[in-house]
Amino acid sequence: MYNQPLNIMFRKNTKHLQADMFGLFYSLPKSMQDKIKRSEEYYFYQLIFSQIDEQLFSVIYSDKKSRPNAPVNSMVSALILMNRYSWTYEELFKNIQFNILTKIAIGLDSIEQMPFNNATLFNFQNRINEYFIKTGENLFEQVFDGLTAEQLKRLKIKTNIQRTDSFAAASNIRNYSRLQLLVELVIRIWRILTDDDKIRFKTHFETYVKKTSGQYIYSLKSSAFPNELEKIGRLYYWIDSNLKEKYQQSEIFKTFIRVYDEHFSVVNDKIRVKNAEELTSDSVQSPDDIDAAYRKKNNIISKGQTVNVVETAHPENKVNLISDVDVNPVNKDDSVVLNNRLDKLKEKTPDLDELHFDGAYGSRANDEKFAEYDITAVQTAVKGIKTDVEINIEKLNSKQYIVSCPYQKVYSQKTRKRNKALFSYSICNQCSFRSSCPAQKMKKKRVYYFTEKEYLANKRQKIINSLPVERRTLRNNIEATVNEFTCKMRKRKLKVRGAFKTSVFAYTMATSINFGRIFRYMQGNPLKIMGNLCLLLKYFKERIRFLLHYHYLKQKNHIGHIRTPIFNF
Repeated sequence: MYNQPLNIMFRKNTKHLQADMFGLFYSLPKSMQDKIKRSEEYYFYQLIFSQIDEQLFSVIYSDKKSRPNAPVNSMVSALILMNRYSWTYEELFKNIQFNILTKIAIGLDSIEQMPFNNATLFNFQNRINEYFIKTGENLFEQVFDGLTAEQLKRLKIKTNIQRTDSFAAASNIRNYSRLQLLVELVIRIWRILTDDDKIRFKTHFETYVKKTSGQYIYSLKSSAFPNELEKIGRLYYWIDSNLKEKYQQSEIFKTFIRVYDEHFSVVNDKIRVKNAEELTSDSVQSPDDIDAAYRKKNNIISKGQTVNVVETAHPENKVNLISDVDVNPVNKDDSVVLNNRLDKLKEKTPDLDELHFDGAYGSRANDEKFAEYDITAVQTAVKGIKTDVEINIEKLNSKQYIVSCPYQKVYSQKTRKRNKALFSYSICNQCSFRSSCPAQKMKKKRVYYFTEKEYLANKRQKIINSLPVERRTLRNNIEATVNEFTCKMRKRKLKVRGAFKTSVFAYTMATSINFGRIFRYMQGNPLKIMGNLCLLLKYFKERIRFLLHYHYLKQKNHIGHIRTPIFNF
């Protein structure tokens, strides 16, 4: 159980269910009301804000009588809108204060109402982060899952065919060189020292703290770098030996210890600088984001996280939605991410039986898991030797395969690094495809060599060829989904740091993307006329109820409230 000391009591926000007849919406002219009802924000209020399960967040608040919390559904909705429109926090609060549509979107019923401030929103996210650290449960993920499950159900979206892809989400951190990172940590250790310790240990630090880490590195000659690494290594050894006991509870000192262990080792009481090859991709890249990992792919360096996205892809769906999002260190292999996530994906969409992905997700472990769940794995961009002669390979066991061509079928033999199939020369001589056959000519046989990787490529190519034409390229469309995420980033770099804040971006953006698709679908839906008629009937019922209630209140000479219906799609 999450046992954080709390001083705020959880209370659901129900004010939006009791709309004041003198409130924001009803105080507007009829023409403005009609325009608002057609706006994206009004649909957001109905489809997102009103559907958020606030009870999920009760675990981060106290169950004792105390000061009540700010409205959770308003804060979560605000974060979704902030990422949807790429607002800064300053722009978000400006819109909450002055933009009528934003107020309506997050359930506010007064022009003056400001249900939370900047500090409240930050503290809200910090509570969720602390809960995630202690329990491993991400409440933003639970909100996304709850909303998506309802949307898939209401829109009757088929989930048996899905596709997946990932993208790097670089952290908003400075790119440090190795030496600069080491110097930067020394400077930050200096900042946390007491005034007395700064006087006592000034001589140890003064070389580095007079400048910024960048200025210090810039002033060095390249030939001095190896000596500098040894020099700063000795300082790290001294800091660890003399300051650890007093400052080890500090977060920056914990980072210092981690960096010290990653870059140096002690041999016979002497410091040794580790070679660059000894550094791992998950070593600390910045003191501002210790979660950020390192990856170099296609000559592009990324430091941060990777976001894996899964969405529905059935050709008969009128609209496809993101069904799953997962955030991992950027150095984690896509195949491993999928293997770890497949259980949860199958739990959320039990009817999943066909998954489309690119070559990065293919692995023997995943093949086994696909077989376990009876999922057809469709891997695009299969790399292998393409010939005019179709060579089929079927696996019997870990050591032997059956290899067949249009005229022969033989058992393979195991060699030291690969497998080989020996075809009869006499049959091959009569074959009309012998000139383009991939099997090599020998004295008495034709030999076809292949590896386990080539067998898997052959297997996956057969799967693709067995599909109807309209389903062979389904994976390609997920590139557009990835672009919807990355277009909110500058050069695929986030505005935030850390794994948790990256996950907040990922889940709120996924929620926003799904909402946008539903909104566009409803706007262009051929059944929209029928839907508008239903909304119109509900509107008239609401007005009649309002007039009757108003007449009753007038007779009783007091003012009350009426209940506003929530329009489900």
